[in-house]
Amino acid sequence: MKIRRSARGFFGVVAVVAIVALAASSCSRAPKGSSGSASPGITDTTVTLGVTTPLSGPTAGPGTCTVAGVKAYFGAANAAGGVKFGDGKTRKVEIKTYDDTYDPQKALANFQQMVSDGVFAATAGLGTPTNRAFREAAIDEKFPQVLVMTGDPLFSTRKDSPWQLGFVPIYQNEGAAFGQLLAASGSQHKVAILAQNDDYGKGYVDGFKQAVAGAPNIQIVRELSYEATDTSVDAQLTELAGTGADVFFNAMSITPLTIASLQKAQQIGWRPSWFLPSNTSSPSAILTPGGASAYPGIYSVAFSKTPQSPEFASDPDVVKFLSDLKTYANYPSLPAFPHCAWSYIVGATLEQAFQKMTEPTRDSFMTALRGISGFRAPLMLQGTAVDTTKDGQPAVSTVIVQKYNGKGYATAQKFG
Repeated sequence: MKIRRSARGFFGVVAVVAIVALAASSCSRAPKGSSGSASPGITDTTVTLGVTTPLSGPTAGPGTCTVAGVKAYFGAANAAGGVKFGDGKTRKVEIKTYDDTYDPQKALANFQQMVSDGVFAATAGLGTPTNRAFREAAIDEKFPQVLVMTGDPLFSTRKDSPWQLGFVPIYQNEGAAFGQLLAASGSQHKVAILAQNDDYGKGYVDGFKQAVAGAPNIQIVRELSYEATDTSVDAQLTELAGTGADVFFNAMSITPLTIASLQKAQQIGWRPSWFLPSNTSSPSAILTPGGASAYPGIYSVAFSKTPQSPEFASDPDVVKFLSDLKTYANYPSLPAFPHCAWSYIVGATLEQAFQKMTEPTRDSFMTALRGISGFRAPLMLQGTAVDTTKDGQPAVSTVIVQKYNGKGYATAQKFG
């Protein structure tokens, strides 16, 4: 009898523990104010997004912009009453920011903090190494890491990265666009290449080489690399200048190095035409201090309007964008980096997904996000659009080659 009573008591305790554990589990899955099936970070009235990006250090300029743009977009949306979601509820969008200083270890720690903070999804953060640092952890957690500022194609391959989606064009697309323009010029050109020794630099170079392959008028005369941690590339520039190349393909992501490169080439008397990636081609932050007007041409690619360009000074999208930046992101000056505009477009794209998701879950959000096609978001250039339906491609895959005109950029109809 004692044994049987003990057995009943034991199983009774187990049952109570199981019920308590189940209740605790349900509480952890359902934020306060939401239905029991909701994912962390979303309630009936709010959804919380996280941005880990460099807010200090050498890449703080573009990093700060990735926060400012998305805050500006949703600040305006919240002020207008919030975003109407596909499940019929209207929610305010809250943004939590985390500084990773462009350090992968800090980015991983920030992701872990996001999980602890109950964030619904990570978005807009800058950098390939930093976003890669927590990609696998996000997959394990089934945690969306979407519309991030990296051209790494891995983030847009659904089989390898089911909870990820890149935003900006992949590096290969940017490199190929310039290569196609150069090859189509018909005139003879010698090209010197300097690339960052990582997936970023290699992606740009691969795209460029594929585009000029077989073009009889293009000769690559020298190719060198540098490390992202280097403080100078003077030696590489001196060697490349000795080739007599009239075109310099500079796949560089570090702002101070890009400025120094523009200055150094002038000091040694080398004045080729340049190609610069979209994220290191800011007219005010890079080209003006670098003395870019000394060169016959500075080319880059874009998919968003440039507020500094006179042609967009009175553009309605740009006027509203600048007003929202000042009002809701405390960013009073004209943005020096395109990332402010890019993350504003990220906000518009996220709103499209929110409007389509029928349940307050991460699964429903990812399904909605991957179903956007032909969306011409505010600030996008004619001929570009958001399309998230193409496996292996980011949300934006089309770019327009532009030429620096001393103040901003204008569409480059031809090379030269």
